[in-house]
Amino acid sequence: MDFTSGQFWTSPITYMVFVPVVGALVMLLVPKANETAHKVLALVTSLVTAAIGISILTAFNYDSAGELQGVVDTDWIPFINANWIVGVDGISLPMIALTLLIVPLCVVYSWDHIPSPGNAKAFLILILVLDTGMLGSFVAQDLILFFVFFEVVLLPMYFMIGVWGGENRQYASIKFFLYTLFGSALMIVAFISLYFLSGAETFSMIELPGLAQSITHGWQLVIFGGMLIGFGIKVPMFPVHTWLPDAHTQAPTVGSVILAAVLLKLGTYGFIRIAIPILPEAARSYQWLIGLLAVIGIIYGALCCLAQTDMKRLIAFSSVAHMGYVMLAIATLTTFGINAAIFGMVAHGLITGMLFFVAGSTKERYHTLEIKRLGGLLKQAPRMGWILGLATMASLGLPGLAGFWGEFPAILSAYDPTNADYSTGFFGVSNLVLFRVFMVVAAIGTVFAAGYLLFLFQRVAFGVPSEEFEHEPIPDVNRFEWIAWVPMLVLIVVLGVYPNLIFSVTDSTVAPMMQLAAGG
Repeated sequence: MDFTSGQFWTSPITYMVFVPVVGALVMLLVPKANETAHKVLALVTSLVTAAIGISILTAFNYDSAGELQGVVDTDWIPFINANWIVGVDGISLPMIALTLLIVPLCVVYSWDHIPSPGNAKAFLILILVLDTGMLGSFVAQDLILFFVFFEVVLLPMYFMIGVWGGENRQYASIKFFLYTLFGSALMIVAFISLYFLSGAETFSMIELPGLAQSITHGWQLVIFGGMLIGFGIKVPMFPVHTWLPDAHTQAPTVGSVILAAVLLKLGTYGFIRIAIPILPEAARSYQWLIGLLAVIGIIYGALCCLAQTDMKRLIAFSSVAHMGYVMLAIATLTTFGINAAIFGMVAHGLITGMLFFVAGSTKERYHTLEIKRLGGLLKQAPRMGWILGLATMASLGLPGLAGFWGEFPAILSAYDPTNADYSTGFFGVSNLVLFRVFMVVAAIGTVFAAGYLLFLFQRVAFGVPSEEFEHEPIPDVNRFEWIAWVPMLVLIVVLGVYPNLIFSVTDSTVAPMMQLAAGG
């Protein structure tokens, strides 16, 4: 298969993006009462999408991973010069692969875990629409196209939380919607500003990195500021993170998994794909601020975890801390840092997604996630207990598991950031000194992470069951959970042992991009 370029109707990228929507449309024609048919259709659709994605991964030329491949450039909205431009390179490839993995596993898990009030048809259709939005965001090379796909994921997740969520689902869903919508408003204003102020009147991410340098420094700071807030809300960065714990706590299990594994990465991906390459000069000016907010998020998220009494809410706050490491790596504006950030995004998606899977199954069995009411999981459901143990060890950064390569390189990258020798940051302190302070603070954050994750594992898995549950039969991992969990567990170990599976793909794309960001 020729994957160097293509047309809209013949491109495998087009099929990969739109097959989930086609599957959702077919499901609309099937009666709601036929749940088995809907589950089969959703699974087949997600697997067909994954198969097309695998064909793209196979045809991809890894020796030229730094080049955009499979490019389709077609007129879309000529009135505003917005084109259908899609392509795949070493930055987008790991995120596409992660999405192609997570969605089918979520469908499998949902086979016997459709949350109350039921309605498998609507629930699974929303998952497929999310699939299209996520994949479209990662292949888009036009700002308006990216924005459309970025927004496509908003409504399905809003309904998933608002309809199938917990007791406070309405509050959590509205908060999620308003926060994300506010960030999107600032983001589209920033995109339109680039369109006019660059003088090129184009939304192409391929052309804008060179053309946007003509924009005055002051306007670059304003535009980058809009992207910083817009993407920062999606990450989420401190202090615009407060929607996340509520959304995770109230979302159904599959919603939490998709949110943690993929949706949060749209924010960090936006920084790497759009904000930094197009406005590197502004990125260097905001460098110290992004790093500062990142380390505040690391410590703040860890301290909040130590104060939690709900298992799911603790995992949610851990995402604030772990995404802080990703943002710290991005803030260094180095090739090493961006590579570390991309690996951290994948590692966090697998590990935290796994933790939310286990939390959801725990709640289904015990009907509570209150940590003090749980205990003795290793006695009652030993396989699930050990899976929880592996996921917590990976999350705290144990060497040999994927989480280590998501944290250690991010901390190490802060030792020597771009502009370390000649740029000043916070109150005139050089970036070299500032980021080495950030490095120390981030390292301390790993100690806190070990504290709250070991506390979680000890209280939930060790000891004996509480009096409330000691006589209740607690089923161990069932076949659907095994199918959904084993691929993630295997990848957590494989990437921990051989991280070059990702680093070898991303480095050739990141290096030339960061040379531009360093030199402006």
